[in-house]
Amino acid sequence: MLVTRRALAGAAVAATVVLTVLGTGAARAAPDGGKGAGRPLAAPLDNSLAPDFGARAKVTASPAASAALATIQGRIADYVAKNGTGYTFGSYLDSTTGRIVLETDAPAGVVAALTDLSGVSVTRARAASLVEVRPTGIAFHRRDDAAPFWGGAGVRSGSSICTTGYALENAGGTRFLTTAGHCFPEGATVLTESLNNTVGVVSNRLSFVELIGGQSYAGRVYTGGVASSTSLPVVGAGGAVVGFADYCHSGRTTGEQCGHTANSTTAQICTASGCIAPVIAFSGGIMPAGGDAGSPFYAKNATSIWIRGHLIASTPTTSYAARWQEVQAAYGATIVLG
Repeated sequence: MLVTRRALAGAAVAATVVLTVLGTGAARAAPDGGKGAGRPLAAPLDNSLAPDFGARAKVTASPAASAALATIQGRIADYVAKNGTGYTFGSYLDSTTGRIVLETDAPAGVVAALTDLSGVSVTRARAASLVEVRPTGIAFHRRDDAAPFWGGAGVRSGSSICTTGYALENAGGTRFLTTAGHCFPEGATVLTESLNNTVGVVSNRLSFVELIGGQSYAGRVYTGGVASSTSLPVVGAGGAVVGFADYCHSGRTTGEQCGHTANSTTAQICTASGCIAPVIAFSGGIMPAGGDAGSPFYAKNATSIWIRGHLIASTPTTSYAARWQEVQAAYGATIVLG
């Protein structure tokens, strides 16, 4: 249970009041004969009678292991001071094995940097090779995705940041992830937003869609907030229905937002990328923002997602999504199911 500083201060004041009223004399016993102060011992008992007396570690840590742990713990402290407390780190020398234990929910790239002792002495580096990393919780999320990659995740190449849409298979049976056609140039290497993992390489770029390929991709979409690890499986894909008022998008900037109304499925949008039609025009709810381009546009229930398209553009009042039907036709594609 968490106790606030104010609660502790209040408790201290209350204790002061009680002591003032009841007195603090050591000889005074509780009036009901219950939980009194107890009788004082003539002398403290010998510590050798305590159950932990004489206990010894099974393995004594080597000086090299101790030095390696000190280095790693210093790096962790510096990392937390610079980057904040988004991840948890617990580190110690295990007295039963002599190994350095690191328990953390930080992604693999962060852990590798913190535990890399290749530039220090040979003996300390050898001790670091005995580091046992114990992942805690879920070590991936929307902005730090891991293979197999999902839709709704933040991705970047150079200074450009977008969101993945959904996984598909082309006519040849190869899997890709979609994003908006204006996000990255043909041949660009796309990384997770955290820069910890390679999502793939851009190919088959069209005005309204481009494919990211070369890695493994699954039929799931991130749900929840901007740092969420939750997802739902894709169970189908098809056309949007005009008038339906609870469509969703799921992007790296605004997270999952529902309550969108499809106003048209034959709209046209013209931007710096040219004119694209037909597309879905939708409004209502919390709308997409910069960085959400490529976000999947879908209908959902409590357990499943049906893809209807992906975000390509927004104005202050209306957003536009490329239709699944056009993506399907362009690549002879089938949707990847979760």
